[in-house]
Amino acid sequence: MGVAELLQAAEFVVDAHGNKKAVLLDYKVWEELLTLLEDWEDAEEMQRLREAGEEALPWEDAKAELRARGKDL
Repeated sequence: MGVAELLQAAEFVVDAHGNKKAVLLDYKVWEELLTLLEDWEDAEEMQRLREAGEEALPWEDAKAELRARGKDL
């Protein structure tokens, strides 16, 4: 589901004057939005690293290296 579709599920809490004060989202929609934002952030970081000429590792290699350093993934 895309962002626009996810946001269609938003419900607004309004005050007595009809001013929007808060947003309610189904928890599943919230999780999907978080995943999209994390993916977007990861893509930006990957682009920044490419532009800086940094070496990239395949995810499986990176996980193995992190586990070797004691990280639990």
